[in-house]
Amino acid sequence: MPYNNQAGHEMKDAVVILFLVVSFCSTAVSQNRHESNTRLVGGPCEGCEAIFEYGDKPLSPVDTLPDFNSEGPKIKVTGTIYQHDGITPAVGVVLYIYHTDQKGIYSTKGGETGWGRRHGYIRGWIMTDKDGRYTFYTLRPGVYPNRSVPAHVHPTILEPNGKYYWLESYHFEGDSLLTEREKHPESPRGGSSGLLSLGKEGDLWVGERDIILGKNIPSYD
Repeated sequence: MPYNNQAGHEMKDAVVILFLVVSFCSTAVSQNRHESNTRLVGGPCEGCEAIFEYGDKPLSPVDTLPDFNSEGPKIKVTGTIYQHDGITPAVGVVLYIYHTDQKGIYSTKGGETGWGRRHGYIRGWIMTDKDGRYTFYTLRPGVYPNRSVPAHVHPTILEPNGKYYWLESYHFEGDSLLTEREKHPESPRGGSSGLLSLGKEGDLWVGERDIILGKNIPSYD
């Protein structure tokens, strides 16, 4: 009997250890599953890996960024993302965006992790629908305090095949800080300069930008 009791305890200990190992492995897989089989293309990109930081959040074709209900000009940005042929809607593409607050600062609220410490809390992730459509609501960002660049929204793309890369920022027509390069880039990544012409619809300023996957992205193939 003593031997059997000891064997029973050892069996229980083994089961507990196995459970802990499985749980640890499952957690590790869960944390890294978004980044498996992915490849950065189009040249270096500091912070592009932030596109994986949505964690377990279910993504939809529409997102409202955290600043939207604050004071400031409310904007709606929408568009279609196409496959490389420029015709076929691209389904399941993740678009990550972030921008400054109304003071031109990538503000934080405390407790941010990862790239949230640099990009701030005004950020979001969208996944295109069956028609390749995406929409996000936010406030028009402010310019940097030193007015070194025009107001902008940073976008990053993650394709279902694992390729991810940066695109030209969303800019706003009429911004006095815009340069010719920002208005008319020679080979805009994604096929669009990102310059938004905003029109008033009720309380919203609405702009549209279509994107072509891989268009003018170096080393894409």
